[in-house]
Amino acid sequence: MSRPELPGPEIRCPDLARPVLLDVQDITRLYGPGKGCEAIDFRLHAGEVLGIVGESGSGKSTLLRVLAGLEAPDAGRVVYRRPGDADETDLYAIGEARRRALLRLEWGLVHQNPRDGLRMGVSAGANVGERLMALGQRHYGQLRAAGQEWMAQVELEPARIDDVPRTFSGGMQQRLQIARTLVTRPRLVFMDEPTGGLDVSVQARLLDMLRTLVRQLGLSVVLVTHDLAVARLLAHRLLVMRRGRVVEAGLTDQILDDPQHAYTQLLVSSVLTP
Repeated sequence: MSRPELPGPEIRCPDLARPVLLDVQDITRLYGPGKGCEAIDFRLHAGEVLGIVGESGSGKSTLLRVLAGLEAPDAGRVVYRRPGDADETDLYAIGEARRRALLRLEWGLVHQNPRDGLRMGVSAGANVGERLMALGQRHYGQLRAAGQEWMAQVELEPARIDDVPRTFSGGMQQRLQIARTLVTRPRLVFMDEPTGGLDVSVQARLLDMLRTLVRQLGLSVVLVTHDLAVARLLAHRLLVMRRGRVVEAGLTDQILDDPQHAYTQLLVSSVLTP
């Protein structure tokens, strides 16, 4: 099989001897035969980007919702381990209020549709500053300065800090959602098809920006995507899902350059098909 002509990664694979941040144990969430995810196990290490790939209906988005605390599993555990802390948090053994606080204060979520992750009726600056206020920041000048700084970080014009998100293009809304998510410097970020629905040129700019931010901030990321080029650029390791189960797992380059499972081979070959 020919090697996929996909851009090479700029993120080096982390040392897997680093602490485990997320320990996923036998997660199952089913809506019916072949719908959802079943018996999923993996560990995410600090500073690692894990890509979850597969076609529509493979169960990857269901899995992400369970991991992010948005939907309880039928079975299994999601265990979060804070760096330097001997204690661990079983995500579904704590109350809903604590799960929401975790997502707001230590984790982040980037939705495929930025409108799901933004407050469309308030300014860009208020969208960014709101996350900081959850951490106790109340000084208006500092909130505004942080908003402008992060708008610049995600390649938005800081002068538009008082504009509402609906006046931005789709790609600009996505960058604003990323700024809103990362301003609190979360330890763990979940990304659901972050470049979905964008045209190719906008996707390329967004991917370059994400790659830089992941490296600079040392983020741990769980990335769901159907796009193998996105996975190649951002992920250290991949889980390949089909019909709710993981059919192949390993280092990104190894899987994309030498896929072993027939389904993975089909995915990779489809990228090469004109």
